[in-house]
Amino acid sequence: MAFNTSLSSNESRTELISARQAGLYKAAGLVALLAVLVALADISLTFFPAGAEQPGTMSAVDWFELFRSNWFFGLRNLGLLPNILTLTLLIPLFLALYAAHRKTDPGYGALALIVALAGTTIYLSNNAAFAMLALSSKYAAASTEAQRAMLAAAGEAILARGEDFTPGSFIGILLGEVAMMMISWVMLHGGIFNKATACCGFLAGLFLTVFTVWSTFIPVEFEASMIVAMLGGLFSIAWYILTARRFFYMAGHMSEEK
Repeated sequence: MAFNTSLSSNESRTELISARQAGLYKAAGLVALLAVLVALADISLTFFPAGAEQPGTMSAVDWFELFRSNWFFGLRNLGLLPNILTLTLLIPLFLALYAAHRKTDPGYGALALIVALAGTTIYLSNNAAFAMLALSSKYAAASTEAQRAMLAAAGEAILARGEDFTPGSFIGILLGEVAMMMISWVMLHGGIFNKATACCGFLAGLFLTVFTVWSTFIPVEFEASMIVAMLGGLFSIAWYILTARRFFYMAGHMSEEK
């Protein structure tokens, strides 16, 4: 009787773990598809007049003027779509990828997750978007030149620390891209995802890393570097879609086994 009770308890615990893991896989598939929508929205916005400002060329006052005329493009150009939302969405995706590979490659899977979390934390803590939005309102309301000069100086300090594709934001963005290559390497050898999915993720991370280094340290060639960024974006979209499809399949298969 005690043996049967213990067996029943173990079966219930296994079913609970499977249900939670299936839920995690479904969530990962969903956020991967949301990341596709974010990427497509960001690409479409680059064709607007204020949608593709060269990094490091605008002063704090220029940013204040952009925020006053169009606050959304101000946030977007300081990383709202391409980085803030995407990096946040990738957290549950990396967690699910680690969970899927915890038996085949737990070491490198965990390392990729840690690097991704570190990059996201560094980037979000330094990002200038919302701080500049707040300063732009204060700048517009300032009544004296001394106040405006003080706010402009504060804005320059924030931009130096966290404007996208400048040295201040380099480490946070770079770590996220390195993490993508690391987890794709794990996927390539894990036997859970096909090689096409893993290769898309690795190439996405590689092209985006080249773009980040190029646009950060050779800003005069920004327009040329956008070609590399576009390739990285297309491979990223393919990776998101293929990964989402596999996660939905795995979640459905686990549900059928109950």
